[in-house]
Amino acid sequence: MKVLFVLTSHEKLGNTGEKTGFWVEEFAAPYYVLTDAGVDVTLASPKGGQPPIDPKSETEDFSTPATKRFDSDKETKEKLAHTFKLRDVKESNYDAIFYPGGHGPLWDLHSDQDSINLIEDFYSNGKPVAAVCHAPTVLLNVDIDGKPLVNGKNVTGFANTEEEAVQLINVVPHLVEDQLKEKGGHYSKGDDWGVHVVVDGLLITGQNPASSEEAAKKLLELLKK
Repeated sequence: MKVLFVLTSHEKLGNTGEKTGFWVEEFAAPYYVLTDAGVDVTLASPKGGQPPIDPKSETEDFSTPATKRFDSDKETKEKLAHTFKLRDVKESNYDAIFYPGGHGPLWDLHSDQDSINLIEDFYSNGKPVAAVCHAPTVLLNVDIDGKPLVNGKNVTGFANTEEEAVQLINVVPHLVEDQLKEKGGHYSKGDDWGVHVVVDGLLITGQNPASSEEAAKKLLELLKK
């Protein structure tokens, strides 16, 4: 089995002067769930090369067994430093697509046409599409049969209350929860920072960093069917 991971190339946190990117746990936890199960994972990003890591996600406050494993995993770090350019990857080579979050995707993957085309190709060909935390933003501009992919679907993503808690509600270009609802998604959330994963057919969404490992497990279940 082969899964394509798509990571952000965006590193500026709005006009704050701070850095953003992808959230380490949301990459590492799903990556190890899948690779430990024998899945071949390919990494891609809009610009290729090293995708930016949100520096906050590397701090001790947010360390988990998966992030600690990643810290000492030279082989995976080397692989991450050489992601493929998104425009060079093809749906036909993979069995599923997975999007780790972090705030970065709100700025680039949200409207990246290569990403949008890939998701449409995966979904239309009966292959699972998974996204966690802020990454469900990648679904917002995807249309299937003339309507938004999330329209009428059960979905989740980073909650407004969680965005308020990290004090970025006035920094981000849009709120994942609001936008999923606006596109017709049936949004649900669990407790802030708790595990909440929603599966609707081929679509898997996770609410926050804590949900990333479970989202990958759900993806693995779909792939084994």
